[in-house]
Amino acid sequence: MPTPSIRRARRQVGALLRGLLCGATLLATPAQPAQGDQPGIAFSALRPGGQLPADWKNLPVVHGKALTRYSLVTDGATTVLQADASASASALMHEGNIDLSRTPVVAWRWKAQAPVEGANSSEGSKEDAPARLVFFFDGDKDKLAFGDRASIQLAKRFGGEDLPYATLMYIWSTTAAPGSVIPNPHTGRVQMIVVSGRPGDAGQWQNLRRNIAQDYEQVFHEPPGKITGYGMLTDTDNTGATTRAWYGDLRFLPAR
Repeated sequence: MPTPSIRRARRQVGALLRGLLCGATLLATPAQPAQGDQPGIAFSALRPGGQLPADWKNLPVVHGKALTRYSLVTDGATTVLQADASASASALMHEGNIDLSRTPVVAWRWKAQAPVEGANSSEGSKEDAPARLVFFFDGDKDKLAFGDRASIQLAKRFGGEDLPYATLMYIWSTTAAPGSVIPNPHTGRVQMIVVSGRPGDAGQWQNLRRNIAQDYEQVFHEPPGKITGYGMLTDTDNTGATTRAWYGDLRFLPAR
């Protein structure tokens, strides 16, 4: 029978894996396709009730967690992505290779039905959000501090896959003002920027636009490497709550 110290270590590893957002299936792919002329996804061009494109994968944050359900639905006259989470955590992800020198800006729209009850992005045991955009970045892991390298090696040992050098998220949160930067409670290699969650935001479509390259440099204090994956994440595994959100088209654009 595992000792209390072993059980505690396993819980810590599980928390670390969640913090590093282990999209193992995505990250195991060695080759990245070249950026197309219109990177991103146009849900509005898809059929409600139809299948999601094959190159978009619903990946667990940690293996064994319940999956968030992602489906195509009609909102007014437009097809959008609906995310339904019930004590679940998974991300709808696409392989990366976005050329940030050409298209450093991401533009998207989303709508959260309501805040996740009891969620707090600054506390590991409550770290859930109704809507997030997630970006994985490559980089030189040898440059990281010893503690960060050890954490990534530990996560690889128990999770079985290489993990991102860095992860940047844009999140919907009511526990910090828009513009706030929240380090993930488990690791500084995941940084979250609050972009929604003001009073009145719930139930409303919001059109958002961020310069990924500038935001990355602000929070990680170095220029970004290659994006190796990106996608949407709606999760309630920590709070055990139920939530729903919708995502519209996502585009990568040149800087103005």
